[in-house]
Amino acid sequence: MIFTIAQAAAADGDALGEIHAEAWKVAYVPFFAPDFAEQAVRRRRTQWHERIVQTKDTIMLARGDGRPLALSCFGPSRTKPGVAEIYSFFAHPDGWGTGAAGALMTATLERLKKDGFDHVHLWTLHDTPQSRRFYTKCGFTETGVLRDHDFGDGRPLAQVEFAIHL
Repeated sequence: MIFTIAQAAAADGDALGEIHAEAWKVAYVPFFAPDFAEQAVRRRRTQWHERIVQTKDTIMLARGDGRPLALSCFGPSRTKPGVAEIYSFFAHPDGWGTGAAGALMTATLERLKKDGFDHVHLWTLHDTPQSRRFYTKCGFTETGVLRDHDFGDGRPLAQVEFAIHL
């Protein structure tokens, strides 16, 4: 499979939403009540149109053989001055195991280094072993810091922080 990675454009809102919604359905829905999960997936499918035009963050899109397969959204950390943060990183389940996510992570880290960052952190759910293995495979290490994150249903879930030095 041939991968192309580029900064997302306003016209990519549907592709970004599809990736986010489908990845979220597989990885996150089991943690929520059915009604909340259904609404959350619907919201993720449509939120990227607005987000891509209003954000100052960088959003990148990986395509495999022309098909949108993974997205990353990143910028300066919201909590750690001088450090970068990957706010969102999702791969469409159809792209799992293809190398699309790995190629996108490499491009994301190269872009952050080019932008002058030498440290990057991110948060992922504690109870998602697949994402934790992926970040470790990409060179990130767990910092030992945990936090609770409420996705809007009033039931916070534990997240673990990962970091990498570029």
